[in-house]
Amino acid sequence: QVQLVESGGGLVQAGGSLRLSCAASGRTFSRYAMGWFRQAPGKEREFVAAITRSGGNTYLTDSVKGRFTISRDNAKNTVYLQMNSLKPEDTAVYFCASPAGPLIDWARASSVAQWEYWGQGTQVTVSS
Repeated sequence: QVQLVESGGGLVQAGGSLRLSCAASGRTFSRYAMGWFRQAPGKEREFVAAITRSGGNTYLTDSVKGRFTISRDNAKNTVYLQMNSLKPEDTAVYFCASPAGPLIDWARASSVAQWEYWGQGTQVTVSS
């Protein structure tokens, strides 16, 4: 079965950086888009970033543009989220996600419903 395992979270001061990794297994990684979401306490899970199968196109939510970068290494079955200039409002549990099939409705990529498989999450805490 599909498994997604995140790592790289932690505690960082505002202005600092972290790189999250998500290792995927259970199917051919390069055939599927990948995404990152986050969920802060008491809030709904929200879209952060997504990347196409080849890595040729990426999508970022407005609040992280210019600070976060999503990338993937298909040889390593891993997707990354490089987070720079972190702010306290970035504090959340970060989840990676993968869709059920090779095709994804990119117009709705920010919807949780577009993603089938989820990792267990990794905590990111940004102190002020």
